[in-house]
Amino acid sequence: MMHADNSANGESQEELERLLLEGFDSTDDTSTRSTQTPVKTDDEDEEEPDFGQSDVQGALGLFAEAAQDMATAGVELALGRHFACADYCNQAVEKAAQAVSLLRFGRRMSYNHDLRALGAAVGAPPNIQDEMDILTPFHPEMFYAETPPETADEVISAEQAQEYMQHARNVMRWARSIVLAV
Repeated sequence: MMHADNSANGESQEELERLLLEGFDSTDDTSTRSTQTPVKTDDEDEEEPDFGQSDVQGALGLFAEAAQDMATAGVELALGRHFACADYCNQAVEKAAQAVSLLRFGRRMSYNHDLRALGAAVGAPPNIQDEMDILTPFHPEMFYAETPPETADEVISAEQAQEYMQHARNVMRWARSIVLAV
């Protein structure tokens, strides 16, 4: 049986998670990032989840899929496929929220492509619900109802796609703080 050095692996794991969530940016200065867990204050009414009925493995697996979708969003952005980037951001956010649902409730929430409502259902704070809401229009069914597929990448600029990735990263950080804290 092999034993790993947890301190070295922990640092490598954190860097891998950061790259999956945020991608590589040559101007990125990781020394300014805080790795501390936020301290909960008395005025927060959030209940502690009942992990007796949670699906920890399912939550971890789904969060990993969300992280993969974020990596794919970065690739799509680099290829100039701006709608595909936004679509993957939408998918990543949905999977991250559903991972929280699996952890907190042991099941996925019913979902009708309204990411704000999904965020509220899984207990996301209002600022995270706002971030999720920005990505709601990029579910293909909704987006293609008003935009022909052949013009999809033309209606979203590279700058907008980058902004959508940042909104998705913010949601991913929130979900990560819950899912990976177990």
